[in-house]
Amino acid sequence: MSEAQPLFDMLRQTVQPEIAATLERFVREAADRKLCRVNALAFAAEQGLNEEKTIAAFLHASRLGLFELSWNVLCPGCGGVLDANTSLKTVQSDTYTCSLCAAGYEPTLDEMVEVTFTVSPRIRHIEAHNPHELPPLEYFRQVYWGSGIELPDEGYEAQVDDFMLEALELPPGEKAVISLQLPAEFIIVFEPVTHAAQFIDVKGEPTRERRTLSLVFDRGHRHDEALVMQPGPLRIQVENHTDVRTLPSVCIANDALHDILGRRRPFLTAKRLLSNQTFRDIYRTDTIDVDQRLKITSLTFLFSDLRGSTELYERVGDLAAFDLVKTHFSVVNEIVAAEAGAVVKTIGDAVMATFPTPDRAVAAAMRMREAMRELNDNRGSEDLLLKIGIHEGPCIAVSLNERQDYFGQTVNIASRVQHLAGSREIFATSSVLDDPRAAGLLSDRGLNPQSHNVALRGITNEISIFSIP
Repeated sequence: MSEAQPLFDMLRQTVQPEIAATLERFVREAADRKLCRVNALAFAAEQGLNEEKTIAAFLHASRLGLFELSWNVLCPGCGGVLDANTSLKTVQSDTYTCSLCAAGYEPTLDEMVEVTFTVSPRIRHIEAHNPHELPPLEYFRQVYWGSGIELPDEGYEAQVDDFMLEALELPPGEKAVISLQLPAEFIIVFEPVTHAAQFIDVKGEPTRERRTLSLVFDRGHRHDEALVMQPGPLRIQVENHTDVRTLPSVCIANDALHDILGRRRPFLTAKRLLSNQTFRDIYRTDTIDVDQRLKITSLTFLFSDLRGSTELYERVGDLAAFDLVKTHFSVVNEIVAAEAGAVVKTIGDAVMATFPTPDRAVAAAMRMREAMRELNDNRGSEDLLLKIGIHEGPCIAVSLNERQDYFGQTVNIASRVQHLAGSREIFATSSVLDDPRAAGLLSDRGLNPQSHNVALRGITNEISIFSIP
């Protein structure tokens, strides 16, 4: 911890003192397992802190070297970590397979890639910095399961004992035998390091015959067809063909297992982080490789533009107009960041921003319009008139012109919706207003958007556009 104090002093210069102090206390006092793959959203909830400011604090702390980021590909079924990466650039596979769930998944940045924070070994050494020395149950807790699984602080071992019959530590190149009595249950022989699984459907009349099952653990991520066996004695011969310790475990697929796997909590997704202004400001181009195409199933885009900006320069002069436009950009950026969004780029006097959910984009749009109205009232003019368009849908995250950008039809539609808007108008598509949170936001404010169908260039069918009063 000797290197930590100057870094925490620097952290206090960039984040709220209260959050910096909470993080420092956390690093110094928390149990080792608490400092491995920290769920920033859960941490904010436990400490009573603002989510966005807590995410920003962890990002600044990581940039200073207090924490290390991990981009973990998750199984949507069991919540297990299928692949852990120090950078999003190394998420390269088209499909990730979970042998425990016997399913393959195409990675998306919405709910399949989490971002967690582990204390740096330079700051404090914790047990998880040597994961292959962790006891089996702690390996499952700290390494295998993602931060979206809400595991109990107290009684964790007892709950695991309700479904785990045997757990063995098998050194590299070694062999061993697990002897047990098979109960009349659905059994899973699972190895979390290599992600290998063998299902055994145990049913029928019990037998005294001693049977033998041979399993080899390598890096193949294999899942074999389920075997059908009778209850009774079984010898499982296991061989470790890897260069690290493996942890073959025999589990019952019972209510106790499903109960643990079913306890979910929100976690910081890659999608949310890519749409975070602090992250974009800090990491800039060090996010996606130029050849990567990462899918997002739902992202909300907001385009805004100043009406008549060319005439503004002619009317008030270049210097005054430049100052006005600069003020407009500053206000817009501040509002976007406050609503958990990020400015992707500016094009002339236009802004392209992303938000993790439609309601945050709608809230930002209304705040922008009101902010421009206040600026105009203070100046006694109508110089700053925004036109705003919002659309939600799937897209692809790419690296373009040395920055992280987005590509796809959703982006095109959002841009064209903005072009349809007039001065002080906010146009949103039906996919935005169909979101219950966005609809609730407008309903709470007594606003009733009016819809009309329009044809957009390059789009085959007409779409519904809503004008937000």
